[in-house]
Amino acid sequence: MTERPGSSTREDGTVSWGDLIEEAESRLRRAGLDAPAIDARRIVEEVSGFDGARLTVERSSLVTQRAMARYDDLVARRAQGEPLQYVLGHWAFRTLDLMVDPRVLIPRPETEMIVDLVSTRIDELASRHPDRSRFTVVDLGTGSGAIALAIASERTDVEVWATDRSVDALAVARANLAGIGRAAARVRLAEGQWFAALDDGLRGRLDVVVSNPPYVTDDDPLPAEVERWEPAGALRAGRDGLDDLIVIVSDAPRWLASGGYLVVELDPRQSARVAAMMNDAGFVDVRIVADLVGRDRFVSGQFPAG
Repeated sequence: MTERPGSSTREDGTVSWGDLIEEAESRLRRAGLDAPAIDARRIVEEVSGFDGARLTVERSSLVTQRAMARYDDLVARRAQGEPLQYVLGHWAFRTLDLMVDPRVLIPRPETEMIVDLVSTRIDELASRHPDRSRFTVVDLGTGSGAIALAIASERTDVEVWATDRSVDALAVARANLAGIGRAAARVRLAEGQWFAALDDGLRGRLDVVVSNPPYVTDDDPLPAEVERWEPAGALRAGRDGLDDLIVIVSDAPRWLASGGYLVVELDPRQSARVAAMMNDAGFVDVRIVADLVGRDRFVSGQFPAG
């Protein structure tokens, strides 16, 4: 194996995993990335197959030629600004390890909380209907499938519909669906724009509708990494960022069962307006919920029972 410039390569030209960590960090720092040490370690973990403490133990082990070729590819992609999640090809979301690529948005940590909100709403329904064994949940605009598959994986008392207008996004969701085991039998994927993707037989029968729709305004600046790599159609939603939220809130009453819930994620600056929209649409118990850092990230409302 040839010597690697910028690394602590041995005199005989061999390279260890520790050498690659140092070299990758140096290359990514020169590329101007914000967290070169973290990115370097994640890339070497991916290539080596050693996670966490195991990589520390294996730092002096020698790298194979095949692993070196993959390492070079991943580091070069990250140095060009491609998001680390796309470079690795997968990313954690709650208990899941999801396939991600530029066909779908990268799952964000703040979105994990919406799964807890949905689960709480299902618990409320279960307490009111102790005779029911299953509840129907729809994830509108599922993307990678993160929300829908997390809900299905964490609760055995749900049937989940995951919709998206993007055939490419549904292909990613389908790949992730195959990885959740027996829970996949309780998930259905459907192509279409919001509620139009659903069977008419579901009208008035949905217990929870959840969505993390596009909500960025057309002229709102985004980080260069997001603007360049992530799908614009899953991010931007008109002049005020409310185009899709308006459709979801206005159409939800025709699909929700009595006492069912709508839960959406949005820009904190939109929370008051969307809460007012839900009230105007006839929802009750409308709540604005902050994320873990205190931003008004979610709004939920209940379609009146009776």
